Amino acid sequence: MDGSKPTLTQINSVLDRVYKWSSDQGYRGYNKHDGLNSPILATLFGWGKWPRIGAIQIVMRAPVNLRPILLVPKTYNPKGLALFAQGLFDRYRIIGTSKYLAEAELLLGLLSDLKSRGPWSGDCWGYQYSWRDPGFFAPSGMPNAVVTSFVCEALLDGYRLTEKPSYLESVGSAIEFFLKDLTVLKDSTDELCLSYMPLPMTMRVIDVSILVSAIIAQYTALSEDQRHRDEARRLCNYVVKQQTNYGAWFYTDPPGDSLIRHDNYHTGFILDALCRYMDASGDTQWVEQYQQGLEFYATRLFNSEGSPRWMSDQDYPHDIHGAAQGILTFCEGRAKDRYLSKALQIVSWVLDKMYSPEGRFYYQDTGYFRRKFTLLRWCNAWMARSLSKLSLLLSAERHT
Repeated sequence: MDGSKPTLTQINSVLDRVYKWSSDQGYRGYNKHDGLNSPILATLFGWGKWPRIGAIQIVMRAPVNLRPILLVPKTYNPKGLALFAQGLFDRYRIIGTSKYLAEAELLLGLLSDLKSRGPWSGDCWGYQYSWRDPGFFAPSGMPNAVVTSFVCEALLDGYRLTEKPSYLESVGSAIEFFLKDLTVLKDSTDELCLSYMPLPMTMRVIDVSILVSAIIAQYTALSEDQRHRDEARRLCNYVVKQQTNYGAWFYTDPPGDSLIRHDNYHTGFILDALCRYMDASGDTQWVEQYQQGLEFYATRLFNSEGSPRWMSDQDYPHDIHGAAQGILTFCEGRAKDRYLSKALQIVSWVLDKMYSPEGRFYYQDTGYFRRKFTLLRWCNAWMARSLSKLSLLLSAERHT
């Protein structure tokens, strides 16, 4: 696109192709951390912590997609399905064509079928592959707070459009999972911190608590159930209090528990969840912290031409997920007046560097080469969600 700002027509044309390509895959695809879904790697390396980590990292960091060679199957990703559904809901809001609403609801129905089975207190979702982190091992289907919160966002969107009680009831059920099954890592009068998974854990992943907070606040605003307003406030307060004096958040508390520092998309997660919490609850005491975080995000986690930095102190790889998250964050209602031009700049960079006209997005630009394969949730689902939100915003501005 030679750096020019994308038009609404161009964005919608790209969305048509992206949804067509993704639908043709049956919304199944490869995932960033799915190396252990390879029967070959599972047999050779699935027996211990560091072999598992090594197998996942080799597949994740390879310059080409090794998954077909290693017989990794394409699977559904509940987070990806939720993102695709939210994008379709936005397309329905813009165009009003029933096929978008019908397909979004079809994906929500599929998500209902993909709920994690086990001794959980409520509806919950996880990844369809086993993965190993230095701090834990998650077998396939193990639910976690982040995936469940993103599915809840899609269900809340569906409820706002259709008023179907089952969508809101599922969110209420998921809140029981959050508050009863996740390990409580901090609990005081003013702060509450929950674990990433319903496993014995000590690592505090910062974005978890505020993602849950945003779900509870929205559910409380839409329902007659007001029981957990205080938990939402304390979860949000815990995360806001972890903000540095220069406006950033580390991935974990304490920071030394993870090699990830001030990274791109987790910062966007926190900012968006804080915005959703404030909008739903009417509790706007943290507007200043939000604005300071936005400024750090815009100036320290994106380059001047729109490419997403990996971390504030590390430029490459430029990751498509980071680009998509930036578009979403800069389109939020509390950010768009100041940062919409930044979102458009990111789109221009993406379409120049990271898009194939067949309707798919590339994974990463390392600075030396591009990983030009597509991980469906990581690439297409995130970009479908972000471009649909941008399209909705630009369409509304056109009619004002």
